[in-house]
Amino acid sequence: LIGQNGLIAIFLYFFTLVIARLGSSFIRIWSQRTPGVSASLLANLTKIIILVFGILTILQAIGISITPILATLGIGGLAVALAFQDTLSNLFSGLYLIISQQVRTGDYIKLETGQEGYVIDITWRNTVVRELQNNLVLIPNSKLASAIFTNYHLPAKEVGVRVNVSVSYQSDLEQVEEVTLQVARELKTEYPQIYADFDPVIFYENFGDFSINFVVVFRANEFLDQRVAKHQFIKRLHRRYREVGIEIPYPSHNVYMPGTNHRNSKPQILSNE
Repeated sequence: LIGQNGLIAIFLYFFTLVIARLGSSFIRIWSQRTPGVSASLLANLTKIIILVFGILTILQAIGISITPILATLGIGGLAVALAFQDTLSNLFSGLYLIISQQVRTGDYIKLETGQEGYVIDITWRNTVVRELQNNLVLIPNSKLASAIFTNYHLPAKEVGVRVNVSVSYQSDLEQVEEVTLQVARELKTEYPQIYADFDPVIFYENFGDFSINFVVVFRANEFLDQRVAKHQFIKRLHRRYREVGIEIPYPSHNVYMPGTNHRNSKPQILSNE
């Protein structure tokens, strides 16, 4: 028959399993409701801690002294740390990334090696990044913690969009500014990819060889939205310039052939055909 200590041990065993599962589930639910928190690493770490404490409690309940065990673990801890140096380095680096909030799930990052994508998970060993081509890049946490990278979601998800534009010297610059800003403001109300709380601005920059150059600045809601925002803005601005008669210049050259009268001859367009 099972003695009282055995019954207590069995009860504590199942109780520990239940608490470990509940704790892991709680962490996962909390991480889903908290933006940028990775569930995998924290949930697994919570489960391991609860199981370790549960095992020690069970051993003590059945009359086994845990003091020698703790002493042995303390002595053998150094050997274990040396044997699993890389694993522990990745584990603590992952915790550092989560606690410091330098990288969060859902962030769009770009590494110094050129790889970029969305962070979809931070595990006990790797940070998982999904590229735009739908490929997964696994980065050891220790490597990412010491790497140079750009997080396009910090300090905010909104990202500035710069569009370089040129107009001819015959253009009325007041009209150019008015029409350009009108187009940018129209798109801000029509496309959700464009950040609505930022008023577009225009800055004239320099006199070019054949044009007056300026830049238009507005914001997109996140890094990838800037492509859609710039695409729509260029299309709409080109159409509006044609409607109001604002010329977008392009370089041209007059070529004179030897033996011709330069004053009376008309420039001809050279073709590759």
